[in-house]
Amino acid sequence: MGAHTPPAQARDLREIAHAGQVRELAAAGALDDPAWRAAFAAVPRHVFVPYFWTGRGAGHERLWAEDPDPEQRARWLRGVYTDAPLATRLRDGELLSSSSQPSLMARMLTALDVRDGDHVLEIGAGTGYNAALLCHRLGDDLVTTVDLDEEITESARAHLARLGYHPAVVTGDGDRGCPSRAPFDRIMVTCTLPLIPPAWLGQCRPGARILAPLSTGLIALTVRDPAFAEGRFLHTSAYFVPLRGATAGAPPPAALPYELVDNERFQFMLVLTAGVLHPREALDLWRHEGRPARERFGVTVTPHGQWSWLDDPGGPYVWPLGTAPTGS
Repeated sequence: MGAHTPPAQARDLREIAHAGQVRELAAAGALDDPAWRAAFAAVPRHVFVPYFWTGRGAGHERLWAEDPDPEQRARWLRGVYTDAPLATRLRDGELLSSSSQPSLMARMLTALDVRDGDHVLEIGAGTGYNAALLCHRLGDDLVTTVDLDEEITESARAHLARLGYHPAVVTGDGDRGCPSRAPFDRIMVTCTLPLIPPAWLGQCRPGARILAPLSTGLIALTVRDPAFAEGRFLHTSAYFVPLRGATAGAPPPAALPYELVDNERFQFMLVLTAGVLHPREALDLWRHEGRPARERFGVTVTPHGQWSWLDDPGGPYVWPLGTAPTGS
């Protein structure tokens, strides 16, 4: 992308990069569903990420599509079509919004298990990229996306309109869902939760599916009625920006064997049992149960509380979610 790259040539480079990413995602097994492969092929990521931030702390650097330096523009394009999350909005050094890792997005959309005619609510509008993929698959009228920050929703709406997509883009508290657009058949969440907001269940049709990041995993809940939902975690890990106003619920650092400090499976269980099991108790149980993977855990949501569990919601290993830590 030279200093004076003609618009047609720049467009060609972006189209080549876009097509290359779709091929890579398909080769990695993230786009086995033909409908979602078609959606990713139709919706270019660069439209939704005209700039992003790299680095940490004071070392943040902004890469953008219109940088006068051709090398910087090339770095922007490579970054956009890398299978990685991209920081798209910062405030005082805090990450407010990002473009999720495309392969994770693809796997989440597949796990959402949408059918023609399903009405989908997305919590966390982000750049609008995910909403565009849903619009391509289902149609604009069946997609609602919500975000707390008006700047984020305005930006997402503009990105979507540039490609001709016009879903309902709502500025509001995702914790409350979107009652004016209910009922929903699917709720897809792109921010980490400490608990499932009870309001969502009442906005779902019976049999609806909620897919949400919880701890460092993805919980897939089936809604029975406005008072009950239950399901298991998917096998994949997932890291998202927390739902604004909600605490992450992670336990404080603990003295653990070195080899477990960065063990994803154990850290996942440690977050789910925080405030109920002390870290050493969690470690003993984790080892006793054969170092269980994420898919052995599940969550139950009722008006009387929410619980995580291992293997069986009626079994011996059940822990209330959102419990305040007690003692030392």
